[in-house]
Amino acid sequence: MSGRFSGFISRLTLPRQKGCSYLSEGTVIEEEFTLADPQMAVSLFGINDAYLKLIEEGKNVIVSSFGNHVKIKGSQDGVSETKEIFAQLAELLKKGVTISNADVVSAMTMAEKGTLEYFQDLYTDTLIRDRKGRSIRVKNYSQRQYVQAVKHNDLVFGIGPAGTGKTYLAVVMAVAALKRHEVERLVLTRPAVEAGESLGFLPGDLKEKVDPYLRPIYDALNSILGAEHTERLIERGVIEIAPLAYMRGRTLENAFVILDEAQNTTRAQMKMFLTRLGFGSKMIVNGDKTQIDLPAGHKQSGLVDAEHVLSNLAHIGFVHFDAADVVRHPVVSEIISAYEKNNKTENED
Repeated sequence: MSGRFSGFISRLTLPRQKGCSYLSEGTVIEEEFTLADPQMAVSLFGINDAYLKLIEEGKNVIVSSFGNHVKIKGSQDGVSETKEIFAQLAELLKKGVTISNADVVSAMTMAEKGTLEYFQDLYTDTLIRDRKGRSIRVKNYSQRQYVQAVKHNDLVFGIGPAGTGKTYLAVVMAVAALKRHEVERLVLTRPAVEAGESLGFLPGDLKEKVDPYLRPIYDALNSILGAEHTERLIERGVIEIAPLAYMRGRTLENAFVILDEAQNTTRAQMKMFLTRLGFGSKMIVNGDKTQIDLPAGHKQSGLVDAEHVLSNLAHIGFVHFDAADVVRHPVVSEIISAYEKNNKTENED
């Protein structure tokens, strides 16, 4: 037996651990998954079995690999879902897709949410290619719903925690529309007052004051277009990045407009922003209702109010993300879930 797999094999012989439900009497099963092509083993398992470790942690199973075979030990549901995850990832490899940590996490997330049957669909459409020529695709079913909503509605709200890809995907869709000449410019904005800080009390000129708040948008643009190309488009006025207050009194036509961090708008600001929508334009409004940081005196977030008032109107889409949609290390999703659970308990008390 090679040393490469010995760590996983030895774990199968360890005594049962207290508190591990899948190792309790009568619930443990063991099944095998076999790769048709042994050459795919390293790609499927990851360097130093990194992907196997991710799956072990995420699905609460024990995995051992030898050659092109994988043994999976755990609960009936855990083993069945893990086998299907391996099958879906192997299918990607057959199509020539190089698997990453994000792909493995996406497969586990979709299995958890019962949407794994749509996993292959995530890889059929390339939204755009980044500055290095790499394909940018959706990472999970919720992102797929988000993209479809943007395609079929004039106004879309993306609501959910950080790390779910809302800002990045919105910028991707905006740049793609610009490249297809569906719009003439991009307008990217967010509230510039949060954590008790007002622009008037921040040092420096307007750009210096605003840029720290708009960094996630700049990062997304730079990732897709490159920093120099982004700067040229900003200088030409094709891309406008500005605080929300600068939207007042304008009609935004033939533009792709994104409002980020919308949970920190007031009701009046949200109404003002939404009524800027002009002919030939699309709007995306992103926010996280658990991260509202409005100044004292504002009873309700404009995002919360808009969801209540506009949810039944035509041509307006609402897509909700949750902790399971976080496209980062699995522990990040667990952290968000723990905080959400704690907040819910505090609200009930």
